[in-house]
Amino acid sequence: MNYYILTYHLVDSYLEERGKYREEHLAMAKKGEANGEIVMAGALDEPADKAIFIFKSESESAATNFAENDPYFKNGLIKEYSVRKWNVVIGN
Repeated sequence: MNYYILTYHLVDSYLEERGKYREEHLAMAKKGEANGEIVMAGALDEPADKAIFIFKSESESAATNFAENDPYFKNGLIKEYSVRKWNVVIGN
């Protein structure tokens, strides 16, 4: 298994707009956590301009598929996202 970091770059109006899609977004994230793909996730604070997800999977497709199907992305709250493999040295 590999680790991947999914980084969202959020639009300026993210905090005001997310409420409409938050329930569906969180349900997707909780499903990813339950199936063991999402290790942890959350938005950065002050400013709330990025969000980070840590995925544990065989390939980056789990993170990419999550992003592409996330209602935040589909409804324009994410300016762009990136997925990068993370070579963990300490921890599991």
